[in-house]
Amino acid sequence: MNKDLVAIFEYLEREKGIKRDVIISAIEEALRVAARKSVKGLINVSVQIDPKSGEIQVFAQKEVVDKVTIPEEEITLEEARLLKASCAIGDWIDIETTPRDFGRIAAQTARQVIAQKLRSAERDVIYEEYRHRLGEIISGSVKRVVRGATLIVDLGKVEAILPERFYPKTERYNVGDRVQALLFEVRDTESGGAEVVLSRSHADFAKQLFIQEVPELDDGTVVIERIVREAGYRTKLAVRSNDAKVDPVGACVGVRGTRVKNIIRELNNEKIDIVPYSQDKVQLLENALNPVEIKKINISEDEKTISIIVEDEQYPIVLGKRGANARLIGQMLEVELDVQRMSEYQAAMNIQLAQMAMMDDPSLDQELRIEGMSSMIVQSVKGAGYDTPRKVLNAGRQELAQIPEISLEMADRIIEQVRLRQQRI
Repeated sequence: MNKDLVAIFEYLEREKGIKRDVIISAIEEALRVAARKSVKGLINVSVQIDPKSGEIQVFAQKEVVDKVTIPEEEITLEEARLLKASCAIGDWIDIETTPRDFGRIAAQTARQVIAQKLRSAERDVIYEEYRHRLGEIISGSVKRVVRGATLIVDLGKVEAILPERFYPKTERYNVGDRVQALLFEVRDTESGGAEVVLSRSHADFAKQLFIQEVPELDDGTVVIERIVREAGYRTKLAVRSNDAKVDPVGACVGVRGTRVKNIIRELNNEKIDIVPYSQDKVQLLENALNPVEIKKINISEDEKTISIIVEDEQYPIVLGKRGANARLIGQMLEVELDVQRMSEYQAAMNIQLAQMAMMDDPSLDQELRIEGMSSMIVQSVKGAGYDTPRKVLNAGRQELAQIPEISLEMADRIIEQVRLRQQRI
């Protein structure tokens, strides 16, 4: 066992960074438990291990007395002075009591305790090394694959875990592959140790890649205000500049897109959208959807839902694959984003206008008034025969757009103003 102990000392000191005195202290404590079981009746048992040779010695304290009545706890003065010449009656001295087969017994009895203590020591090393590095990007190599697709990553002194749920399903790894990931967490394990948890799917992984690649982000000239991500599909970030001379989007993209291309390559061709940040939610929404034009927008009273209407051909673009694009934009704005096709909106609106036009309301037959419109436009509408709110509601946008001065967009505005005015009345 002596050679095995020395080999353990050297391995853990060299490979795991655990100091030899920490290892020895843990093993001595474990063997003290084993010694108490092996040497019955002795009190104050202690164990000493030579750090160089691995030699193990077990000692028990005995009291120096004139006449021995309890052999396990007492020793005569004559016998004691053979061990320590200066001792006297009433002194306690250490007596070596190492059993012949203690090496074998100790190895069997203390194996679990030693492993637990060593895990605890290794845990301290892990916490000391990595607890201050949370949120950093670190690299290692895949050592093995366990439990389906969970990766064990060799970081050098320790092994880290990259759970299957913490990296995109589009990524595949083999033993020996190099991998970069975010240091996501350092946590205790049920066995008393600690493990480093990595992530490649967290939004902060993409954020740290940008900080590494873009000097303006690293020095604070440009700031990432919002970043959202669906790993393997798309990342969206809103950026602003603290320097009016620096374009935040251009800084992140780089000359000919070199900076963002490096990040896209690391993320295995994941789409990345970079937009200018604005505190105004509507402006930020328009920035995120550019070049898609929002035809209509409505914000709920609690400002937790934004409903928008876009042209039919742009609806799939806004929604994205399985609704992911709209979902990410909603997360960026911290709202629920509801997207509707223009044709669906117009169909619903036509029903509402028809119902309003059929109402028995005298105000619908009064002279037409349109707030926010020039008198010339109002006169053109009246001159075409649509001189009451009811006639305008019955006409619809296509008929109104037949008037020379009225476009489809103008017709929509006219109908909307008439509808709102009638709702107020």
